[in-house]
Amino acid sequence: MANKIKYLIIGNSVGGIGAAEAIRELDKKGTMAIISDEPYPAYSRPLISEHLFEGRPLERMLYRPADFYETNNIQTLFGERVAKIDFRGHSLKLKSGKKLEWQKLLLATGGSPIVPKMEGGDAKDVFTFTKLDDAKAIDQFLKKRKGAVKALVIGGGLIGVSATEALVRRGVKVAIVEMKEWILNTILDEEGAELEAKALVEADVEIITGHTVAKINKNSSGAVAGAVLDNRGKIACDLVVVAIGVSPRLELADGLKTNRGITVNRRMQTSMPDVYACGDVAEAYDFVYDENRVTPVWPNAYVGGRVAGQNMAGSEAEYQGGTAMNSLKYFGVNIVSAGMVSPPDKGYDVVIKRGDGIYKKVILKDGLVRGLVFAGDIEKSGIIYNLMKDKVKVDGFKEELVADDFGLATLPEELWRARLAVPPSEESFIVPPVEPPEEVVVDE
Repeated sequence: MANKIKYLIIGNSVGGIGAAEAIRELDKKGTMAIISDEPYPAYSRPLISEHLFEGRPLERMLYRPADFYETNNIQTLFGERVAKIDFRGHSLKLKSGKKLEWQKLLLATGGSPIVPKMEGGDAKDVFTFTKLDDAKAIDQFLKKRKGAVKALVIGGGLIGVSATEALVRRGVKVAIVEMKEWILNTILDEEGAELEAKALVEADVEIITGHTVAKINKNSSGAVAGAVLDNRGKIACDLVVVAIGVSPRLELADGLKTNRGITVNRRMQTSMPDVYACGDVAEAYDFVYDENRVTPVWPNAYVGGRVAGQNMAGSEAEYQGGTAMNSLKYFGVNIVSAGMVSPPDKGYDVVIKRGDGIYKKVILKDGLVRGLVFAGDIEKSGIIYNLMKDKVKVDGFKEELVADDFGLATLPEELWRARLAVPPSEESFIVPPVEPPEEVVVDE
C-alpha cells in the first residue's frame, strides 16, 4: 500500500485541478499524480480560439501559476495515455507500458470530439477544435496557405461558432452547415439564435441549416477540395472544421455504471469503491431537472472536482448540483442562457421581452425559474440565475423578471435584504453589480 499513489487523477482540465486543490486543502502530504494525454499544464480551452486568431501564447492561457504542480507536490505525467484500468486491483497501465497503483482514483477525462463517418473524412486539412493542438494545426495550415482561403465548419454549436469567429478574424471566408433548424440550438431557442445568426451573416458567414455534409472531396494529393451536402449542394472549401460536439470519454470506464456519461452520486462517487468522476465525462445531479444529466460546462466541472477531491481526502461533501449555463460574446452579441431554454410541454409559464436587438426570456413552473435566455442585454441575467439556483418563488413578480428596470430592489424586501445582508433597520442600500455566469463553452 505504501507504494501506491494515494490520489491519482486522470485529466488535467478544470475538474482535475479543482479536485487537486481540494485534496491539498485537507491533505498536504499524501502522494498525488495527474495524468494527461496533452503535454501542457492546465489551460483554458475556450481560449484556443484566441490562440488561433491572435496568436495568444500558452502562458496567457494558463489559469493556474506555472509552478502550481511543484507548489502542491503533484507528480505530472503529461503526454501520457492510459491504456486500461483495473478498478478492482487499484491499478492501471499507460500506453507507454508503465504500471501505476493507486488508493483513490478520479476520472476527469472530459469529452472527445464527435467525428461522423463520411466519405472523404480522412482528407488532409480536416480538423477538430477542442484542444490547443487543434488550433495550432489550423494556424499552421493558414500560415502555409497562399491566397484567399475558404473554410467549411460542420456544426453550428458553440464550438463551431467559436471556430468560425476565429477564422473570420483571420480573413477566412466561412460557411457553417448545421443539421438542425438553427445554430446554437443546444443553448438557445430559435428566436434567441436568430440574433446571433444575424450577426454572423453581417460578418459574411454563410449559414446552411437543416442539412448535413455527405462527402468531402479530395484532390490528387489527398487535400480538401470542396464538399457535397446531403441534397447534393456543393460548397467550395480548402479546409474543414468538424465541430458537431463532444461525447463523454467512456473508453476507460469499462466496469463502471454508465449512461450518457459515468454515473455518479452526490459525492461524485462512481459504482466502484474509491473511484470518482467529474466534469464532462460524468453524469451528475442537475438541480433544474432534478435528475442526473451530462452538463459539460466549466463551473460544474470545477465544483464537481472539488467535491470529489474533498471526499477522496476523507471529508464529507455533497454536490449541490449544476445545470447548463453559458455566457458568451461571439460577433459582438452578448448572450447568457441557463437551465431550460425551451419548455418541454405546456405546463410551463414563459415571460418574454423583445425589441431593439434585445431578447429576454424566462421559463417558470410552479413559481420557480427553470431556465433563461438573455441576448443583447444580459446585465440582470445573474440575478435571474441565482433565483433559479436558490429555488426562490417568483410568482408575485414574474413579469418584472424581464423588465428594463428589474434589479435586486425589485425583489420583495425579505429577498433583497437576505441577499445583501442588510439589517432591517437600514433604510438605504447600494445594489452591487451582479455578474452573469462565467463565460464557458458548452460541449454540445
